Formats: sequence, structure tokens, C-alpha cells
Amino acid sequence: LKNLLDKPDIRKKHDALTPRLGGLAIFGGFISSIMIFGELTNGVQYLMAGCIILFFIGLKDDMVTVSAFKKFFVQMLATGIVMLIGKVRITGFQGIFGIHELPIEYSYILTFIVIVGITNAFNLIDGLDGLAGSIIFITEITIGDFFYLNGSNYSFVAFSLVGGILGFLRYNFKNAIIFMGDTGSLISGFVIAVLAIEFIEMKLVDSAPAISVGILFIPILDTARVFFFRIIKGKSPFMPDRNHIHHLLLRTGLSQQGAVITLSILNLSVIALVVSLAFLGNLVLLLGLIGLFLLFVVIIEIVGKRHLKELE
Repeated sequence: LKNLLDKPDIRKKHDALTPRLGGLAIFGGFISSIMIFGELTNGVQYLMAGCIILFFIGLKDDMVTVSAFKKFFVQMLATGIVMLIGKVRITGFQGIFGIHELPIEYSYILTFIVIVGITNAFNLIDGLDGLAGSIIFITEITIGDFFYLNGSNYSFVAFSLVGGILGFLRYNFKNAIIFMGDTGSLISGFVIAVLAIEFIEMKLVDSAPAISVGILFIPILDTARVFFFRIIKGKSPFMPDRNHIHHLLLRTGLSQQGAVITLSILNLSVIALVVSLAFLGNLVLLLGLIGLFLLFVVIIEIVGKRHLKELE
């Protein structure tokens, strides 16, 4: 009725006007579950405060469009709350490159980059029906299990988001009739970023930094790759294009659901791999993850080019 619809264009895969306020429902399920079943202690209350702030800017952007500067300012505010009041920050590299403790100013800078980077990474991978939701589901189930097994109340946060995403995926996975929009992707990315940092800092498992990168394998490495190529081409890293890994998979002839299932299986396989090889240490695992991602990209680019030639 209010024309709050996502319009098709050359960059998007849908071909019909589609509602984009799915994030409103995700937020509603997520926040109410935590208020009913969760424990607002150990910094969870500050994480919720950041989510509420992001909810309003995401909702406004889904309705009337907001400038990139305003969105960044609000992300900076939400990140500041969890960093400065909630004491969420990366304190060291746990021996990677011989670095253990970070000076506090570098700690805050790195934490800010990580939270804002991961928050926006989930916004950037939201390009196919069910893709962002599936990766969020896999990520939160995995991190939530680790927290639950170690008695952390952050497990409530992870599983509450899983519930919100599952309800949303019912209407988004195939022939989507609604999108999560910026509201859903910003809140989900922010929650995941904070939980990933807490996962690393609590040292719940060996090689926690590498395992967290493995859990976030698709969004982190794909965003880094896309930004790198945009920058060397002299373009803004935030300029939209069709160079994401899911676009490359579509060029191989896979359907949208085929691409989503492929990436989901890849992410699950990587998680199983890094957890089982945690004894190798952070540096070896991180280098292995980067190499594996690059190999996967090269393979699907070759297959994609062959498929296009066959079509010609």
C-alpha cells in the first residue's frame, strides 16, 4: 500500500516488485526472544542497545533511503556503545605474527574496523534469495553451540537470531516474497561481529581467531576480495557491482538455489575443517583459508567462462 518495495534493476536477480521489510520481523522475533528467555548481563544489554539504534537507521533506509554517511555514523555510534561501555574489543592476536597483546589504541581501532566491516559484509552478500539468511543461520548455530557448551549467556543471543532468521527464510529461500533489507542485514551482521569477537576473546577453543574466520568464511573473504579488485581498478570499494562470489557461481549455470546450497555446503565444510585442524595453529589455518577461497574462486571463474562459451 505504501509502495515500500524493492525495484528490479540490472544488478538484481528478482524481476518483480518485492517487499523489503523482512528485517522488521527478524528484529521483532530476535529482540522479544532475548527479553523473554535471555539474560541481560555480561554486556548483552549493550549489544541490544546497539541493535535498536541500527534497527531505526535500517528501517528508515528500507523505507526512504539514507545516505552512506548517515548509515556509517549510526554504525559508529552502535559500535562505540559495545566497545566503550560494553568493553567488547580485540585485545590481541593470540600469537599470530608473534603478537599477543595490542596497545589499547590499536585494539580499539582494530575492533571498530572488524565490527563495521562484518556488519557491512552481510549487507553485501545479500544478493540471492536465501543466501544471507542461510549464511547467518549457519554462523549463529555454530557460534551459539560453542557458547552454549561453555555456559555463556551469549548463546541466547545467537539462538534468538537463529529463530528470527528461520522464520524469515520460510518466505525468502525460494522465489522470495520478501527481502530482509538493510534492517535485517545490519542487525544480523552487527550481532555476529560482536559474538565473533567475544568468541575469540573468551578463547573457547584452540585457534579461536582462525576458527572465527572459518565460520565467517564466505562474507569476510568475499568482501575483502571484492573491495581489493574495486580499489585496484580505481573505483570506490562501496560501488555496487556483479563480482561477488554468488554472481560468479550463477555464471557457471547454477540456479539461485543451487548457488545458495553450494555456498552453504562450502561454509559448513570449512567450519568442520578448521575445527578439526585447530591444533595446527592460527597462522597456518588462516593462510590455508585464504588459499582455499582463492582456489574456489579460480575454479568457478574457469567453469563460468567455459559455460558462457558453450552458450555462445
